[in-house]
Formats: sequence, C-alpha cells, structure tokens
Amino acid sequence: MPRKNSQDSSSLCLQYIKRCGGSARLSSIHFNIAVIQTLINNNTVKITNTGSGIYVEVNDVA
Repeated sequence: MPRKNSQDSSSLCLQYIKRCGGSARLSSIHFNIAVIQTLINNNTVKITNTGSGIYVEVNDVA
C-alpha cells in the first residue's frame, strides 16, 4: 500500500478541522503530530488552550 504524502495528510487534517466548525480538540484529532505541526508552521492553524482543553483552530489570517 503506498504511503500518503504529508501534503495529502495535511489537507485531510485541515478538512477534518473545518468540518468540526473550524476548531477541534487536539485529543480528538487522529493524525500524526508531524501533520499538525506542518499546518502550524504554514500558519494554517493555531493552538489555543481554553482552560478546558487544548484546541486546534483554523487561523483566520486575511
């Protein structure tokens, strides 16, 4: 079985977060941490600690 490249995985992860309303609890995201880190490095998502959990949110940079 061919491995998915990181771009495909990043796109799938971003789609998942968007389907969750633009914010998803970090513990509910079942993607490799490297995929999430790639999205953070590209300023696509940001991490927010709300006090009741850590969330990954779509970055609303215009």
